[in-house]
Amino acid sequence: MGLIKKAADLKTNILLHWNQPPKDRYMTYKEIVSFSGGGIGVYGVIYVVSTMILSTGNVLIGNTIGVDPTTMYILFVLGVLSSFPLTALRANIIDNTRSKKGKYRPFIIKMGIPCVILSIAFVWMPYDKMQPMVKYGVILLFNIAFQFFFNFFRDSYENLIYVLSPNSQERTDVVAIKAVVYSLAPSIITPMMPLLAGWLTNGDLNDIRLYRYAYPPIAVIGMFVSGIVYFNTREKIVQAKTHMIQIKFSDAIRAVAKNKYFWILAFAGWLGFLEGAQSQILYWLYQYGEKCSPAQYSLITLLNGNASLWGMLFAPFAIKKYGKKKVLIVTNICNIFFIAALYPFIDSIWLVLIFLYLNGIVGSFAHVLDPSIQADIRDYQQYVTGERIDGMFAAVGLIGSLITLGTSSVLPAIYKAYGIFEGNGFRDKYGNPNPWEVLRQQDTYDRLIHVLILASVCGAMFNVIPYFFYDLNETKQRGIVNVLKIRALFEDYGNNALSDEDLVEAITIIKEAREHAGAEMAAIGPDGIITGKKSRNRAVRKEEQRKRKIATEHNRTIEISRMVIEEMNRFETEHMQNRVKLANEIFTAGLAGLTEADKFLLAWAKSMPKTTKEEKAIRREAMELARDRLKSKRLIHKHYPNGLTEFDHSIFDRLFKLEDAAEAELEAAYQRLFDAQNAKEKALIKKNKAEIAGIKAERGRIRKDIDKATNDSSLYNRAAKPYLDAKKLLIQEKNYRRFDEIAARFDEAKARSEEARRLATLEADSAKAEKKAEAERLKMLKEIEKRNKKEAKKY
Repeated sequence: MGLIKKAADLKTNILLHWNQPPKDRYMTYKEIVSFSGGGIGVYGVIYVVSTMILSTGNVLIGNTIGVDPTTMYILFVLGVLSSFPLTALRANIIDNTRSKKGKYRPFIIKMGIPCVILSIAFVWMPYDKMQPMVKYGVILLFNIAFQFFFNFFRDSYENLIYVLSPNSQERTDVVAIKAVVYSLAPSIITPMMPLLAGWLTNGDLNDIRLYRYAYPPIAVIGMFVSGIVYFNTREKIVQAKTHMIQIKFSDAIRAVAKNKYFWILAFAGWLGFLEGAQSQILYWLYQYGEKCSPAQYSLITLLNGNASLWGMLFAPFAIKKYGKKKVLIVTNICNIFFIAALYPFIDSIWLVLIFLYLNGIVGSFAHVLDPSIQADIRDYQQYVTGERIDGMFAAVGLIGSLITLGTSSVLPAIYKAYGIFEGNGFRDKYGNPNPWEVLRQQDTYDRLIHVLILASVCGAMFNVIPYFFYDLNETKQRGIVNVLKIRALFEDYGNNALSDEDLVEAITIIKEAREHAGAEMAAIGPDGIITGKKSRNRAVRKEEQRKRKIATEHNRTIEISRMVIEEMNRFETEHMQNRVKLANEIFTAGLAGLTEADKFLLAWAKSMPKTTKEEKAIRREAMELARDRLKSKRLIHKHYPNGLTEFDHSIFDRLFKLEDAAEAELEAAYQRLFDAQNAKEKALIKKNKAEIAGIKAERGRIRKDIDKATNDSSLYNRAAKPYLDAKKLLIQEKNYRRFDEIAARFDEAKARSEEARRLATLEADSAKAEKKAEAERLKMLKEIEKRNKKEAKKY
């Protein structure tokens, strides 16, 4: 009865929050289901294309198409180098995207379709009829295209969670659900491939025919399912409604480069580059070691894939109880032990499966941890710089690509040392040269597998070290989000764009912070009121746990409140008052004053004291400002010989309205075309097509004007940066000092917000009742029709 009641409560909860998020949450259940379920399609496409991406251990390119490790590494290097401008372009598009559809959602469709087309073309290329250099060239060209389209597609889906909710725990929970659901795609496809190989290629996983017949339908179906994500989710960024992002590439890179948490994660990846060396062991045991049949291998891959399920299920609970840092460190230490345990049991594929299964469980925690941590460090980035510059994380990550070019040469060197290289004389069963066939020699096969396991252990050990320096805990993240909401409050208020709901939420945060910031922290530990000692009495133990939980939450509330109060009092500090004073001088001098900067500014900044932490921060800011002023002077002399004048940003309002009108007109024109096609009116079809072409041309001209205005605005923002920053700081200070004026609107705003929520609930309930009544009516009509048919049969 208890389970039935819980199931009934769950159903009620889902229905209640299907279109309305729960309290203190941001995502509806419809969004969660769509984001997770659509991920099955996304990962169907990702599974297919990932097998075509150049890497030193790629099976499709290496073992099937027959490219040796050294050549594959050279192609990999060329592919990575080509990714530099493409990644920069992708990052710039993301960070400067202006779309009602969102920052990431549109690209799931726009980039997914080219991925599917390219993946189908890739497997159908006649590689066996090509000269080696032609074959290498074709593979490289496909990978250059994948560098843009595939990475854009994958990142759009993976990064979408960063903007679906600012609540860290909610993101963690949703990522866990998503990971469990989308893993169905690889969990189904991976064991399916050996079975298809047994049917199509006599069990040979290196036969290209397997991929030609299996991959196209997977990719096409996956693309259709991906559309669920696009149509049923909504992006939510904690940012002022009037805030416009126009970021220069180099400025964004400098901003991200200061994010210490980004570098901690980056170093972990760079140091642990060898951890995946053992990733192909199961495949080798089957394909070259012949340790099992195709059916057994299908079962093994199915079981091995199932390991991820448990890690993804347990991850949210572990993170909630212990925090991301502890879970990150413990799971990575477990990786080391489970990989090392493979070494003595490599002759038994079933024992290998057991340790890989255990490693898969702890390793799959990363499917939840990584996106959750990435989302947190983006919140931190917005907190310290004022800009949400997600895309530039990938651009700064290009530095890592340069490091990866070097580290990725290690694995091919190992392969070559053990005889896997072009011209080693080995051929596949069709007589084609294939250097990987040397693995059929027992001695080479045994020695190389053991070397790869040792390499993986070393990689796993190095990988865990940087995580000990990660300190962005859940409490700090909650404080950051609260601060971002307060900043949005003041910016929207200053621009007369503040909604009742946002005002109520931000003022409530500030009021609660004032209540708790001055409270005493509860002592937790051996010397505190909450000892944490375990009693043999269960009731005592439960009471102790309850007290500890209350005390922990009490301390978190105080810590978050102090961050909020610190933000509210930021203009009261000597540091900020000095900044305001300097900003006043720059703003008073106006745009014309920007040409008066000289090189002595930088020398003066460098001569400032740097003994204390605060002095260092003031000196650093002074140096940055001096550089900005000198740079501004150079840009004005170069691009504005007649002097710098204020840029009219209202041009964007006009152009965006024209673009929106063109989009609406185009949609209507397409509908008229479809109607004409259905009616088979040839003259009307021709007329509508011409009309569509004209609207597209006009839209193209508008977009060119938008691009020009964006470039002009970007140049102006760079040239006038010291003045604009000073103006922004002064406005911000003025708005912060008007808090009492804003808070006076709280009661009225709260009443209006609650009334709007009540009306929305009534409207939703009314619509639900209408749907229910209509369903009952249709059900009754069906029963009457069914009864009439029975009566008719009697006569």
